[in-house]
Amino acid sequence: MLIIDNITVKYGSVTALRDISLEVGRGESVALIGANGAGKSTLFRSIIGLLPLHAGGITFEETSLGQLRPDRRVSLGIGYAPEGRRVFPGLTVRENLEVAARGAARQRSEMLDFAFAMFPDLSGRQEARGWQLSGGQQQMLAIARALMGRPKLLLLDEPSLGLSPKLVDEVLRQVPVIVRRGTSVLLAEQNVAKALKYCDRAYVIEVGRVAAFGRAEELRSSDVVRRAYLGG
Repeated sequence: MLIIDNITVKYGSVTALRDISLEVGRGESVALIGANGAGKSTLFRSIIGLLPLHAGGITFEETSLGQLRPDRRVSLGIGYAPEGRRVFPGLTVRENLEVAARGAARQRSEMLDFAFAMFPDLSGRQEARGWQLSGGQQQMLAIARALMGRPKLLLLDEPSLGLSPKLVDEVLRQVPVIVRRGTSVLLAEQNVAKALKYCDRAYVIEVGRVAAFGRAEELRSSDVVRRAYLGG
């Protein structure tokens, strides 16, 4: 579905990503794990079209993204929940979702029902303004809003940031649910243990490079990953 082929991304003279390659298949959840500043968000911004590539290429469902604008990438089926939530503070929960909805009225209604079933905390606060929500509820809303366009691939950037351990589980355990609904997920996450718990495969990013990759269960048992990220 998504193929990233040897991409390099620079900020001026500084190389942020070097020769990064990875793939996300249909019906799959893939984690992008690593410390803060490793390059995870830079990679996401490159996929969605907010940063240009210095070298390499990105293909989505056999279409080269090339110079496509972000809105064209979204129309191809790429959803994006950026780091920092960024909900519309003056809109209600329901309005935040409706403004991002696509498709016929029935499809929009079905996606609203799915969003509220996935995150019951939002269902009871449909008329609350974005600024009135807790940090965890804002993160839930950001994810639900990204799904309203019925994307084929969802980019989730650091969804656990600033959340309590209980809320981290509440948010990340929806990843397999989203995949079962037909949307593949690429998750960028500092919480390595949780990312490996809820995703099928993972890539470890260190200083802008892929340092390791494999099945989640394999990486959980890797001495290198356990020592560096799991405290073992």
